[in-house]
Amino acid sequence: MKIQNKATLELSHDEMKSYGYEVVDAIVDHFSTQNQKLPVVSGTRGEMEKLFLEEAPENASDPKKVLNFVLDEVMTKSNIVSHPKSYSFVPGPSNYISAMADSLTAGFNIFSGGWQASPAAAEMEIVTMNWLLKMFGFPQKKGGGIFTSGGSMANLTALVTARTVKCGDDFSKAIIYLSDQAHSSNIKAIRVLGFSKEQIRIIPTDGEFKFSLNKLKNAIAKDRLEGLQPFCLIATAGTTNTGTVDPLSDIAKICKKEDIWFHIDGAYGGFAILSEDGKQLMKGIEKADSLTIDPHKWFFQPYEIGCLLVKKHKWLKGTFTEKPEYLRDIEGNESEINFYDHGIELTRRFRALKFYMSVKTFGLGEFRKAITYNVKLAEATESFLRKSSNWEVISPATLAVINFRYNPIGNKLSEKQLDALNQRISQNVVDSKKALLVTTVLNRQIVLRMCLINPRTTLDDVKETIALCESFANEKVLA
Repeated sequence: MKIQNKATLELSHDEMKSYGYEVVDAIVDHFSTQNQKLPVVSGTRGEMEKLFLEEAPENASDPKKVLNFVLDEVMTKSNIVSHPKSYSFVPGPSNYISAMADSLTAGFNIFSGGWQASPAAAEMEIVTMNWLLKMFGFPQKKGGGIFTSGGSMANLTALVTARTVKCGDDFSKAIIYLSDQAHSSNIKAIRVLGFSKEQIRIIPTDGEFKFSLNKLKNAIAKDRLEGLQPFCLIATAGTTNTGTVDPLSDIAKICKKEDIWFHIDGAYGGFAILSEDGKQLMKGIEKADSLTIDPHKWFFQPYEIGCLLVKKHKWLKGTFTEKPEYLRDIEGNESEINFYDHGIELTRRFRALKFYMSVKTFGLGEFRKAITYNVKLAEATESFLRKSSNWEVISPATLAVINFRYNPIGNKLSEKQLDALNQRISQNVVDSKKALLVTTVLNRQIVLRMCLINPRTTLDDVKETIALCESFANEKVLA
């Protein structure tokens, strides 16, 4: 039987070049003009369905028309997370070199799961992982790690590994400890792993939003007396709410004494170790058994790239290695790492490339300068707010995060009214689309939170946003 196939899913050489140039032009234009655009967009489900909802087309369309539709209707309807006035959650200030590296990764369709499929990709992940191990004081010979899609997957990978190493197959009595400021991805990971609510200990933080050591010690002692198995503790190096770093060295001592796996979630704040101020706050981070860091946050990489580092690479291999028959011919020798044996994913993007290319292009010194600038910008913002009679700093600038609320001296508003006013200020700012500034809750107060990790953000940007907040506050007060 003769089979004919004309569906090659290809464009001609010239068509590909022309199409590619338009894509690159659009990306360059975005990088060049994003500061002048509004950072916030909005759209209802109904509005989006009116634009996009249709049956999958059976017949081909003009590639340029499809591209233009996407550029006009899709790319313009997402918040610009790398905008100088995008302050909320954790902004994503990407860089152009890494964006182009991702294009190469997708264009060449590199499979980064096993050594034999791409020895260069595997070696590059080993090399960049060694850069990170050195950066955080982990042993380079025995240590190891893996790039993941983000901090959530890195935390999940860490907890699977901790459970395997500490508990084996029986984790029915295992207890895990974390603070009330730990990132929600840790709770999600714990649930995914099948732990019950009764196996989770959420320890209250102190007045500075740090892990309360005395309450932690009490909880561990009580669990041991009840015949349970404390096996893992999650500390945070840069909480999302306040940028706070837990007392890592003190917690490390407790974990060592109690034989508890010490995991640090440094997804937000870990890379502050490159600045002098951050390095002081990160003392003890090298004592962790495992560490989550997130290059697509404060290392200016595009989504997706998270990372897990561990003290002993054999822990990962011992946890995740499976040997199905269809992979028997690509195992390689001991030195040739198959990263599908070090984590959850078999099919993996070549995430190491963008990290490698951006570091090689700019040098660590430039990243160091950018991170230091962010720390100083948040401190300057705090100083500016403290000189105003309108604003109250609730949590001081820590690792480029600051929390504050509108509370003018001499005001006669109740706490409930202040909460409502600050919530309304945030809503009006977002509705104006001029800045992305949302609230969080600290000490049962609704506060405005700024995360200033974008090196393109200036103090003038911050002052303009504060002035915008004050204009909305005055409207509300006057009303």
